[in-house]
Amino acid sequence: MANAPTIEQVSALVGAPVARIEALSGGASSATYAVDAVRSDGPPWPLILQCAATGSVPEGGLPRRDQALLQQRMFDAGLPVARVVRILKAEDGLGEGYVMERLPGEALAPKWLKLPQYQAARAGLTAQVAGVLARLHAQPIASVADLRLPVASTAEALARMFANYRRFGVDSPVFDLAFAWLRERVTDRPASAIVHGDFRSGNFLISEHGLEAVLDWELAHLGDPHEDLGWLCCNAWRFGVWDKPVGGFGDREALYSAYEAAGGAPVDRAATRLWEVWGTLKWGIACLQLGDDHVSGRLRSVERAAIGRRVSEVELDLMHIFAKGDV
Repeated sequence: MANAPTIEQVSALVGAPVARIEALSGGASSATYAVDAVRSDGPPWPLILQCAATGSVPEGGLPRRDQALLQQRMFDAGLPVARVVRILKAEDGLGEGYVMERLPGEALAPKWLKLPQYQAARAGLTAQVAGVLARLHAQPIASVADLRLPVASTAEALARMFANYRRFGVDSPVFDLAFAWLRERVTDRPASAIVHGDFRSGNFLISEHGLEAVLDWELAHLGDPHEDLGWLCCNAWRFGVWDKPVGGFGDREALYSAYEAAGGAPVDRAATRLWEVWGTLKWGIACLQLGDDHVSGRLRSVERAAIGRRVSEVELDLMHIFAKGDV
């Protein structure tokens, strides 16, 4: 998005006076703003405006309208997500995006993973996130048939990821090994569930009472439920709490048991391991992509340049997995 939204624009969007707009730190693909509006009857109305950072969604991302509709349907199904207030239109002049209600809690994982006031929240978080995933994966695929959720075989997805890797002109022996390891083990199965696609620490809103909301649904797709379980355990999302493989706050077996107890299908441990390797490699390719965005001049950003430097961390994670069976 080229320009920040104005108070007048957002007031028109939500149909209420706006007292404040504040840019928030967020993901590399989104521009996020806290909005303080006031309803006609007087009480404050805290909102979030989220737009694609470049005015459009990144390649492979769910269109923002579909993302908003999916989020609202998950809200209606009882999942912890923010209610959608308004989906942006082209004439709004703010690119693709939507307005949702702002919920209490802390989104920055390094804070809620380490600060003492969140200790009780961390203790119950494994069971909470497992329950959310079990409910998400139980939602009928037919309920989102009108949305443009991507679906493809795992073999096709792996081939696309490899082609994307090659286009950067970077040769990483560790990445090459990871691709070979995955090719030997990938089994194509029909998509069986709605998958969040980015379910991890950093995309949770946490209060001192626990999980308040799951954020950022732009990578949602139809696929294998084990993908969400494996992605949550990647080392990148532990934010330095390396000995707690589930997002920096829990243990794998506790996650799997809680998922099954909440109604999730039996967890295939080998499949979750495959998806953890896949997710680690996927994050490495994303680091290459974000670094290339900056270096190429396509989207100059100190944040993207800094993330691009993390490719070496991903290589270390993958080597540790292959050498020790874990990170």
